[in-house]
Amino acid sequence: MSEFRVTRDYPYPAQRVWRALTDPGLVPLWTSTGQGGRPEGFSPTVGNRFRFVAKPTMGWRGIVDCEVVEVRAPHLLRYTWVGDEGDKPSVVAYRLAPQAGGTRFTWEHTGFTGVGGFAMSRLLKSVREKMLTDALPAVLRDIDDNGVLSRTSTLRAEG
Repeated sequence: MSEFRVTRDYPYPAQRVWRALTDPGLVPLWTSTGQGGRPEGFSPTVGNRFRFVAKPTMGWRGIVDCEVVEVRAPHLLRYTWVGDEGDKPSVVAYRLAPQAGGTRFTWEHTGFTGVGGFAMSRLLKSVREKMLTDALPAVLRDIDDNGVLSRTSTLRAEG
């Protein structure tokens, strides 16, 4: 079984990072960068079914079906991930840990199976590294601790 983790330290309190990660109005500002999809119907509520929608490519319909399975705000969000209809779900976890000067955030994606799963985990890790190194920090800089986007922000969700 394949998996990956991406860990980043952000100089902001855990509550601000949590808001950027879970506020339905803010999530598309960092997930739609690169090849990432925009969320539809997302809410950080156990049992919530949502999907990420991206541009379809050869061999992929461009939709990831998800369901929230665990929430412990502002420290943990876990949801299932099904990239192709009929696939066994993998699991994504967002883990936030307060630390001196900010928050350590770890994106964890586990449960990939087979050779295709190994390849997919490598591709997704590359996309997540870009999102968490470039896009999420931009959102964190442009919101306040309540998750309100600055009036001077140039960030807009990509459609």
